[in-house]
Amino acid sequence: MPSGGTGAAAAWSMVCNGFPQTENCDPPPENHWQGRTDQDYLYPGKGIRDTGTMSIITSIDDLEKLYGTAGPASTVKESPRITPEYRRLIEAAPFCALATSGPEGLDCSPRGDKGSCVIIENDTTLLMPDRRGNNRIDSLRNVVRDPRVALMFLIPGHGNALRVNGRAVVSIDEALLTRLEMEGKRPRSVLVISIETIYFQCARAIIRAGLWDASAHVDSSTLPTPGQILASLSDGSVGGEAYDKEWPERARTSMW
Repeated sequence: MPSGGTGAAAAWSMVCNGFPQTENCDPPPENHWQGRTDQDYLYPGKGIRDTGTMSIITSIDDLEKLYGTAGPASTVKESPRITPEYRRLIEAAPFCALATSGPEGLDCSPRGDKGSCVIIENDTTLLMPDRRGNNRIDSLRNVVRDPRVALMFLIPGHGNALRVNGRAVVSIDEALLTRLEMEGKRPRSVLVISIETIYFQCARAIIRAGLWDASAHVDSSTLPTPGQILASLSDGSVGGEAYDKEWPERARTSMW
């Protein structure tokens, strides 16, 4: 229990979206609370609060005063179904990030496939095969308990991203699994995503990042390898040089 005022624990609970003191939202050190009072912590809907270290916005009114109103180009682009233009973008996107939410917290998982990373079933439904992975199944664990999902599609070389919000179920329908097999291998399951809204995201973030600019790409040899990371975190019991050496062949034989 924090040693500050009674609002301290409540404030941290709110920040953690109802999951205080879990591995996904560890509380600060005990001395973080020392010398602070209830007034130092933020409460929902109360505007701008001073936490003792920074000013934090906690109301929609103050947030909108800071940012102003979104223009027509930011709002008319939103659609409840796939338009012909959005269809072309989805079909060109081999990669997306899948965001989900569950009792343990949030998850964001990379998804990729040949051609498009999803199949357009109809104007309001997407199919996402779950190919071979690490078997953590964090996204699927979340979906079976909370169907809300968000996707962000990226197209190599293209400036705009495409966003989809909706709800999903995990299907193991035999006909669907067979239909989505790749190189003779079926996915273990398929996410069937019902679209609630779809819209493109302007290119500023991708331009700022120089994401598709080859001159801005990082030399992979300067970064730690998966084997090195695993070895560091496991005191050498997992990973290491052998893991990295074997990875290309392991990936080739277990891609689908």
